[in-house]
Amino acid sequence: MPRVLCTALATQTGPHFPLLQEAGFEVDAVPIDQSVYEPAALLKWVKGYDAIIAGSEPWPRSVIEAVPEVRVLSRTGVGFDAIDMAACDDHGVIVATTPGVNHHAVAEHTMALLFGCGRGFPKRDAVVRSGTWERFSTPRIMGQTLGIVGLGRIGRAVATRAAGVGMKLLAYDPHPPTEFADQWNVTFCTLDELLSQSDYVSLHLPVMPETKNIINARTLGLMKKGSILINTARGALVDEVALEAALKSGHLRAAGLDVMQVEPLPLSSPLLKLDNVLTSGHVAGLDNESQHDTLVMCADTIIQLHRGQWPTERIRNLAGVKNWTWTR
Repeated sequence: MPRVLCTALATQTGPHFPLLQEAGFEVDAVPIDQSVYEPAALLKWVKGYDAIIAGSEPWPRSVIEAVPEVRVLSRTGVGFDAIDMAACDDHGVIVATTPGVNHHAVAEHTMALLFGCGRGFPKRDAVVRSGTWERFSTPRIMGQTLGIVGLGRIGRAVATRAAGVGMKLLAYDPHPPTEFADQWNVTFCTLDELLSQSDYVSLHLPVMPETKNIINARTLGLMKKGSILINTARGALVDEVALEAALKSGHLRAAGLDVMQVEPLPLSSPLLKLDNVLTSGHVAGLDNESQHDTLVMCADTIIQLHRGQWPTERIRNLAGVKNWTWTR
């Protein structure tokens, strides 16, 4: 009987269990109180399984090579930068994602961080808890300019919501969706132009060599004084040392971060000491609806691959491979 392990936390129950069990799989899950973010901790759990429903935990080459029985990493979400793709190619391990299921969740979370930072959180909450009420005003969000860096499915979902609250929209995208932009009054510009003209900048790019640390000392310096950075994409897009400096100096008014360079974010991070940083723990794509649909797609991908099918739109590696089989 083929075996599947859920390493994505908070997946101890869900629709993937009956789907996989009815298809003849044994299904287990890492207990929610256990960490899988270090290679040794991950290896403790994954040995002996044929497929993994993976979360945002790293999958370095050392782990992939230590578990040759693993044939599929079915990722809950659309990112795969935490996985050593070259190692997976070398060992014939399929990496799959779940496109099209969580963009509304990420867009809502982006707007939550935008509104929170824009209205002065977490400082407003902290001063009440300290017993010293403090009144200070902030710019009205309606009428402000939002620069969206990456106008893919998630960026577009953010744009429609921001338009609904009366924000002006700029966008940078290497492959601009012009029809959408015309419909929603989005103006395309260069990245430097977007940074210099936006009151809020929201990141929605994948991590690639050309996008790693795309927000750095130079690009932060281009941003308007008093502007706000939101990142619900990937932590590797932002140089956190440069971000800390921009926040401390007052050049940036605030930052809303769902993703970080190192996850979980170490308690020693200087960002956690700043009252103009609003954080969450890589949960932007997690709501009830997206969680259900993501787990269904993860399970369906594993079932299809086991049956010899090839769900092309979900597979992120092994380009051109024609003879992949479940058994080596």
